[in-house]
Amino acid sequence: MKLALDPYMLRSVPLLELPGVVADLGYEHIELSPREDFTPFFLHPRAGRETVRQFKAALDAAGVSVACHLPLYRWSGPDEDERQAAVRYWKRAIELTVELDCRVMNSEFNGRPEAASLSEAQFWRSMEELLPVFEREGMQLRLEPHPDDFVEDGNVAVDMIRAIDSPLVSFLYCAPHTFHMGGDLTGIMEYAGDLLTHLHLADSFDHRGSSGLRYIVNPPGSTVRVHQHLDIGQGEVDWDAFFGTLGRLGFGERDDTIMTVCVFAWEERARQSCIANRESVEARTKAWPVPVTGR
Repeated sequence: MKLALDPYMLRSVPLLELPGVVADLGYEHIELSPREDFTPFFLHPRAGRETVRQFKAALDAAGVSVACHLPLYRWSGPDEDERQAAVRYWKRAIELTVELDCRVMNSEFNGRPEAASLSEAQFWRSMEELLPVFEREGMQLRLEPHPDDFVEDGNVAVDMIRAIDSPLVSFLYCAPHTFHMGGDLTGIMEYAGDLLTHLHLADSFDHRGSSGLRYIVNPPGSTVRVHQHLDIGQGEVDWDAFFGTLGRLGFGERDDTIMTVCVFAWEERARQSCIANRESVEARTKAWPVPVTGR
């Protein structure tokens, strides 16, 4: 298993300096999330051959690797022109991932909940175009349900992935989305079984708490989704159950699994947050047969 850092809170760090900073924080692996200078949100990738060459040299010098690449595109959106553009962006992102000597990508279903059936149809259309590309490159794809997506429930997401029926496509459990996925942390992980290959680690409060009044959103009846990506232990995710279930399932003993720290809430103390969360993971997995360490 690899312990990676999503360096989104460090996105002001120049790309070529990022591997050294990540190494200084005690991590050997990066989950390369959207950056304006590489793969921006919802736009065509910006990186070219020379950028990739220089970034790879910086990674090698720091002793850091890209464990996975996370692009976000509207490949399931209701607008067909936008979907077609997203497929083109995906193809280029796959090329960049291969050039980085990485064979794992992760993303969201990325449709709209108010147009769920149309979004699902668009998703399958995109998968028909992209799955052969993933297969040709031997590229793994890990998918997560997300608040305000056409797939939000964890078990439904697992069923969708089972329906793709490819050994390259598996399930990502995002801890701060626990309460939007249905709240049954242990049940979803057990339901996923061997399809569970990837984790996102951050904390969140249960928006359903206090009779649905944990957060008050105006105007009443708004469909806004609320969640956080806090430091581990700052919210209401049951971390004892989380790590206990993973340990029982043997998650840390598998070579194909990735656990990513993806806290976004504390840019003003980003370095301290990254270190504290790595140490928290290391402490909570100490009793595992194969303990998790950043190095």
